[in-house]
Amino acid sequence: MPANRSLLLRRGIAALAALPLLTLAACSYGSESKNDTSDAKIAAGAKKIDGLDSVKIGYFGNLTHATALVGNQKGFFQKELGATKADYQLFNAGPSEIEALNSKSIDIGWIGPSPAINGYTKSEGKNLRIIGGSASGGVKLVVDPKKIKSLKDVKGKKIATPQLGNTQDVAFLNWVAEQGWKVDAQSGKGDVSVVRTDNKVTPDAFKSGSIDGAWVPEPTASKLVAEGGKVLLDEASLWPDKKFVITNIIVSQSFLKAHPKAVEAVLKASVETNKWINANPDQAKAAANKQLGLDAGKELPAGVLDPAWKSIRFTDDPLAATLGTEAQHAVKAGLLENPKLDGIYDLTLLNKVLKAQGGSTVSDAGLGTK
Repeated sequence: MPANRSLLLRRGIAALAALPLLTLAACSYGSESKNDTSDAKIAAGAKKIDGLDSVKIGYFGNLTHATALVGNQKGFFQKELGATKADYQLFNAGPSEIEALNSKSIDIGWIGPSPAINGYTKSEGKNLRIIGGSASGGVKLVVDPKKIKSLKDVKGKKIATPQLGNTQDVAFLNWVAEQGWKVDAQSGKGDVSVVRTDNKVTPDAFKSGSIDGAWVPEPTASKLVAEGGKVLLDEASLWPDKKFVITNIIVSQSFLKAHPKAVEAVLKASVETNKWINANPDQAKAAANKQLGLDAGKELPAGVLDPAWKSIRFTDDPLAATLGTEAQHAVKAGLLENPKLDGIYDLTLLNKVLKAQGGSTVSDAGLGTK
């Protein structure tokens, strides 16, 4: 094994090992979604796809995964899968979802770019493919306005990110470096103290004053605003056209090879869900919140839901060029050693679906399968 690849794996494993795994409720890696809405019933006379009893779909209980939330709630996935059951599992950590994909506990998942990159490089390109996009944006730096009044005031403060090496952690470390400040990526110590904190805990930590701000996805960002925080920076402002990938769709390579019709059905449902979300934003917001309530036991209040929803764009385009940029940010932060991402995308089925619906195809930015 080349030295740089060995170093990559050691660092990747160390970073992943430091991340908190989901407390498991119903299976080896994730908890089952409460998918008991009438919209999700299997239609009479429907047939199984590829002879499968079920397709196991993973996602997070975040608004940035709203395509999966709405697709579940409104029955889009079940409709396309026919008599093959759409079986949902919930996660709150990327590494645990990657483990579930590797162990075949799930077949397809909605996930952030950094876990997808880590999973792909750790397996030397053998475990997953990114097959579609889902969302862009929805990440903000929220601070205590009494302690931080400008961007330069972030220096010397305690800022939370969700996990060591996760998508927001990498983005914040890169932003810190661009300010000319120094932070040790592993320990989080330096000119800024990076405090890795689970999104569920971050609002209480902010309220108690143990952190001064956080670089977090929605709806956590809007929860902090509801606790008196101020949005100091929207990450979208740092990207060309204010677009960057926050959620991708991944599939295990073995499942993609064995069951392409089932994968195509899920992608078709995802495209139809995004189309419905963008055409019916208020109804979609309500559907996503209802599914969050079913999954987590509590819906978001309007004061959190409304601003959070406005900052997320739902798109079938995986925005592949921005994934490559995010990978380079992880390299600069010292969390990756020049990852080899050739072949991480296979957009063949997505582009087939988009063409069939009269839409434009999307690019893999040169990182697709040959």
